[in-house]
Amino acid sequence: MKQTRLLKILAAGATYAAAVGFALAQTTTTTTTTDPVTGTTTTQQTTTSAAGNIVTYTPESDYFTFRTAPDVAPVRYYYTKETSVVDPEGRVVSWSAIRPDLPATIYYTNVGDRVVVRKVVLAKPVVVKHEETTTTTTTRP
Repeated sequence: MKQTRLLKILAAGATYAAAVGFALAQTTTTTTTTDPVTGTTTTQQTTTSAAGNIVTYTPESDYFTFRTAPDVAPVRYYYTKETSVVDPEGRVVSWSAIRPDLPATIYYTNVGDRVVVRKVVLAKPVVVKHEETTTTTTTRP
């Protein structure tokens, strides 16, 4: 009985920590305006940003998972052909630069029930290291 109660308390605590971590890692601005003449209401949502680590990325899929804190469960973020990936200096890099556990900041909007990423800014510069080694062997008589 006590073990069940403890598990429930721990589960509730983990859920609360995840919700707080996710809420604190993002910023959103929504502006709703009403035209006084026509009465038309317009809602404009600006892009939200979150900093964290990319957890998984599969090139064949249309999403990657992203974690805003170590104790927060990863969340699925969808990307499109218009989604750009840039290095810290703002230079566009290819999607192949994305690796698991890579720190990044993502900019996204909610489109229906999906979170769609507009831009991924990698926190570390992308370094492509090419190393060439030549070995010479000689035989002695």
